[in-house]
Amino acid sequence: MNTEQGKMSVKNNKKKNWIIPAAVLVVFVLWSLWFWVPVTETIRLDPPDGSDQTVRIALITDLHSCWYGKDQKDLIDRIEKEEPDFVLLGGDIFDDVLKDEGAETVIRQLVPKYPCYYVTGNHEYWSERVDEMKAYLSDAGVHVLAGDCETLTVKGRSFDICGVDDPTRMMEADWQDQLKQAWEQTNEDHVKILVSHRPELIEEYGKYDFDLVVTGHAHAGQFRIPFVNIGLYAPNQGAFPRYVSGTYPLENGGTMVVSRGLARESTPAPRYFNHPELVMIEM
Repeated sequence: MNTEQGKMSVKNNKKKNWIIPAAVLVVFVLWSLWFWVPVTETIRLDPPDGSDQTVRIALITDLHSCWYGKDQKDLIDRIEKEEPDFVLLGGDIFDDVLKDEGAETVIRQLVPKYPCYYVTGNHEYWSERVDEMKAYLSDAGVHVLAGDCETLTVKGRSFDICGVDDPTRMMEADWQDQLKQAWEQTNEDHVKILVSHRPELIEEYGKYDFDLVVTGHAHAGQFRIPFVNIGLYAPNQGAFPRYVSGTYPLENGGTMVVSRGLARESTPAPRYFNHPELVMIEM
């Protein structure tokens, strides 16, 4: 081999050496972006009141003020397509780092169309502006629940929608008092729903006769193990958390629904095998 051929061989080898890592990087980036694409998950539950009138409930959690297109069109269109009868906002709708605009844009478009019920998440408290956020939501027309319960009638069916604050800034006894206070406002003849941020408190929820408890917070463990409903890590649950996504039975015979949430750019780590989701609950 002459000198010129030797130089060409070295050059070609160098090209091959960077082509493979570059291809791997491209695949990795595209794969990561794929798990930013939201999905809609529909959960069907037997009606605890025996009604044959189907009611559709949209559960939105852990938005973290993230963006879903111009004016949040991608998310709003997805919600409208499902034609919910009311919307439950299960905490961390705002973020402690990202600006409020993403959350406020969603709220402005939802409130004129659907009854909306909200509870706080830990990030609203971490922002140190939780009272300001609650005031914005109340002024916008959202029902802000904190140890409260309100009755909503839909298609002739009565729903008691209760809610508790996230316990981040609360003593355990105070949070339990809120839960008890909310429960005491329910009517045994109504469908009883609790909106709370944290799924790991399932034993506390099971002490009361709620038909449905809706939560978020776990982000499905951020990295989900394929083909099984297990994540790698969730706040307040640790490694391989138990309550990450879907339905879980309550001790009282009711059901807890855990949303994977809608957080994207707010998270320090990308989501894998874990699309952000809008949850539709059909009774």
